Amino acid sequence: MPNAKRRAVFLDRDGVINDALVINGKPFSPMNLAELRILPGVPEACVQLKKAGFLLIDVTNQPDIANAKTTAALVDVLNQAVKKATGVDDIFVCPHNDAANCDCRKPKPGLLLQAAQRWDIDLANSFMVGDRWRDVEAGRSAGCRTVFIDYGYNEPRPERPDMVTTSLAAITPDIIKISEGLR
Repeated sequence: MPNAKRRAVFLDRDGVINDALVINGKPFSPMNLAELRILPGVPEACVQLKKAGFLLIDVTNQPDIANAKTTAALVDVLNQAVKKATGVDDIFVCPHNDAANCDCRKPKPGLLLQAAQRWDIDLANSFMVGDRWRDVEAGRSAGCRTVFIDYGYNEPRPERPDMVTTSLAAITPDIIKISEGLR
């Protein structure tokens, strides 16, 4: 019997793993380690998801690199702090802004597809958790189930996420229960 593909929970970073800085109803990335705050319940949710057999893959748009508001090196420092706090297995970053029209910037599924190739992930039995329409659309385009964390941002809402929740911690039991039915 060939090796079975792996299941993953893809996690947007800002607003899912760590607190997004909300200014005028719009979320922004932390700009330094002092601003990086892991959201309550996230480390515990990550442990539960890993125990349930999921890979945890952080997929994050970081347009502030392209917009020269931060550096790739600083984003890497923040990502390593996130990895240490949560135990995510890998982190995929899109450093571009919308003008670049790249394949990796969510809402396009490029980051998820790269991760699926690297980690041999079964996208149909995986989940994408995000707090913005871009995350949900990327997950849907990649063939994943989608989870929208609704913070009521002043921006468009995603169309037809599979689940809506208030936090990663709140939805984790449901992800595990649904995944058990998929086996």
